[in-house]
Amino acid sequence: MTKRITSLRPIPYIRADVEELSRSRSEPAWLLERRLRAWEIFESLPMPGPKDESWRRTDYRAIKWDAVAHLVPGRQAPTGLPESDSDGGLIVQSGAETVRAQLAGELAAKGVIFTDLTTALAEHGGLLREHLMTRAVLPENGKFAALHGALWTHGILLYVPRGVDVTLPLHSIWWAGEPGTIMGHVLIVLDENASVSYIHETASPTLQEQALSVGATEIILGPNSSLRYVQIQNWGRHTFEFGHNHALLTRDAHLEWVINSIGSRLSKSFVRVELEGEGASATVSGIYFASDGQLLDHDTRQNHKAPRTTSNLLFKGAVKGTGRSVWQGMIHVHPGAQKIDGFQESRTLLLSEGAHADNIPGLEIEADDVKCSHAATVGRLEEEPIYYLMTRGVPRAEAERLIIEGFFAQVMDRIPFASVRERLGEEIAGRLNGSG
Repeated sequence: MTKRITSLRPIPYIRADVEELSRSRSEPAWLLERRLRAWEIFESLPMPGPKDESWRRTDYRAIKWDAVAHLVPGRQAPTGLPESDSDGGLIVQSGAETVRAQLAGELAAKGVIFTDLTTALAEHGGLLREHLMTRAVLPENGKFAALHGALWTHGILLYVPRGVDVTLPLHSIWWAGEPGTIMGHVLIVLDENASVSYIHETASPTLQEQALSVGATEIILGPNSSLRYVQIQNWGRHTFEFGHNHALLTRDAHLEWVINSIGSRLSKSFVRVELEGEGASATVSGIYFASDGQLLDHDTRQNHKAPRTTSNLLFKGAVKGTGRSVWQGMIHVHPGAQKIDGFQESRTLLLSEGAHADNIPGLEIEADDVKCSHAATVGRLEEEPIYYLMTRGVPRAEAERLIIEGFFAQVMDRIPFASVRERLGEEIAGRLNGSG
């Protein structure tokens, strides 16, 4: 076990905070028991630091723990939320409170559940007891996963029953208008032969005081189910984010997952795909853009545990000013998981002299009949295509913008929501023009 590093201050929550949170919500005994078990794991683990391979490029010592270590109640009304083009359902949560929740009647009639975790605990407790941090994200996954398991404050449950094809998209938004800590949880469960498209966003203004987000996403896909999931992180620049995002795929399940990171001061995101059933397949795509003072750190893992599984990961990012990015990926093929096709690729553009990026791919192969490979590059804009456009009357700034848009297009095209593609394109254009 890594020794505790004295320069990293402990997080000033105590066991009584866990007990009070559960008591104030009148939670059942089984949930309090799980929270306290997670707390015990949290207390047993050291703060991660430079001696941990996954953390040695992530310096979070700027967090003022005494200032952020209070749970945000979420009484402030959200403003400036992104537009929703979802016809199926919409949930908006401000801090820990749900301020809007709707689900199309035709989906509810088919047994689709799309609700906040407080309501789910009261009306669908069996689903939560079976799936909430029992199979995908576990408290044992790390210090912040354990803290989340002990003190999660709010979240979303999406459940699609066996054989239901949800053609209307679903949308949820977490808004944080106050400093402090929020711990949101997304739990997605698809039964056999179910399918759905879902977009989840996190957003906030930039405040003077620091904020902390310790979140988790769990995706559990039953046999032959299909999920298209878009995840957008656009926290204000005062926010430090730590997240565990894990997907578990059973036989012939299919996942298309797009992750976008443009906000926060620091984001450390663990992305795991567990291919546990034969024939399961996952396509994971990422877009990130780090500007002055930002560190966006993605740690991805594609775990092939069953034969004839497929994974394809593509992350593309840009860094400007004094921004930093980290991508560290691993494809792990377990013993006996033959006939595997796994690929990972990460490419980052450096748009200024002070920008820095680390792209670190990895393979761990324990089977002998596999097809696995990786690619990773960090580089600057090439002068030749810029010159080509300029000779045809395109100003240099416009030429650079067009080339960068083309660089991101491969991932943008994987987003199944036209309005989201448009908004992200505008956000990237704004970054290039110096705003944000």
